[in-house]
Amino acid sequence: MTHDSFAFDVQAAQGAARAARFVTPHGTVQTPTFMAVGTLATVKALDPDDLRALGAQMILANAYHLHLRPGDDLVRRLGGLHRFMAWDGPILTDSGGFQVFSLASLRTVDEDGVEFQSHLDGSRRRFTPESVMEIERNLGADVIMQFDHVIPGQSDAATARDASERSVRWLARCRAAFNALAHDRPQALFPIVQGGIHAGLRAEAADAIQAIDDWKGFGIGGLSVGEEKPDMYAVLDVLNERLRADRPRYLMGVGFPEDLVEGVRRGVDLFDCVAPTRMGRNGAAFTHEGRLNIKRAEYRADERPLVEGCDCAACRRFSRAYLRHLFLADEMLGLRLLSLHNVHFLVALMRQAREAVLGGAFDGWSRQWLDRYHSRTSTPA
Repeated sequence: MTHDSFAFDVQAAQGAARAARFVTPHGTVQTPTFMAVGTLATVKALDPDDLRALGAQMILANAYHLHLRPGDDLVRRLGGLHRFMAWDGPILTDSGGFQVFSLASLRTVDEDGVEFQSHLDGSRRRFTPESVMEIERNLGADVIMQFDHVIPGQSDAATARDASERSVRWLARCRAAFNALAHDRPQALFPIVQGGIHAGLRAEAADAIQAIDDWKGFGIGGLSVGEEKPDMYAVLDVLNERLRADRPRYLMGVGFPEDLVEGVRRGVDLFDCVAPTRMGRNGAAFTHEGRLNIKRAEYRADERPLVEGCDCAACRRFSRAYLRHLFLADEMLGLRLLSLHNVHFLVALMRQAREAVLGGAFDGWSRQWLDRYHSRTSTPA
């Protein structure tokens, strides 16, 4: 698939899992991959050089938060997000649709858009599909997401249909506004498939979205928002059958290790989540046997790295004992090192998944990896 400055080329597949190349104006992304979240134009505690060193290819920023602070107009005047945050690789911006869900107490939704009360200063801000396209144009990311209506994961069918159909109507408005705005840099607008945990609604939304335009990729939204994991996986199975296979698929806001592997098994190419840095700041580290809480007393004199064989900067140089000391002493380095390890862990996991697909071994690799992960004890090593 070639499309302006964007292309997606599937190199190998095993079942629904695939290894591909996603070409963007700021470089080629080898998929599947995990995208670190830089909500406010920074991945918390990590420098762009850290991200390059650990193998991050593409990162995220958030249009809602950057509109409030420092302002998308200012970012545009300063040369766009890439220059502003000194990241020369691909960037994706979320549209603020998730904040419709997460800031439910601070907003009202109607057919025209959403009125927010700023969580910073209480000021009223109105987001519409048209205004969000202008914000995302100003920010200048390579991939920009439509404005959509996100609802809790266990919402009933009527609520899910209302939000999903509104999201499709908003998509048509986003497309018109996107095409009407000045194109001073190439960008790809991705639609977002909603529909809750209801298979029929997801299928309807996928069909409706694909009837609107020849999109350069698809977002899968409204998951990891309170539903059970089997429900999420079932939705991915439905959409794997329904979405055209020659476009990248981005599973929004999903970033726990087992969900990444399960997602790749179901045809997902791109993932993102705040979990690795948020957990890292709270002393939790990803390992192949589950999560490790570095604050536990048992690690007081433990000379091992967080994960044996991990080549991240934290595991190469520091012991669990030292990392535990940093957390107990409230030293900032501890937050930074665990955040770095967790992002590295997910990026490396997706690199391993890609290599397994290319080598024709993904099915066995993924089953073995998941068996090991799920067989962990309640207190992993």
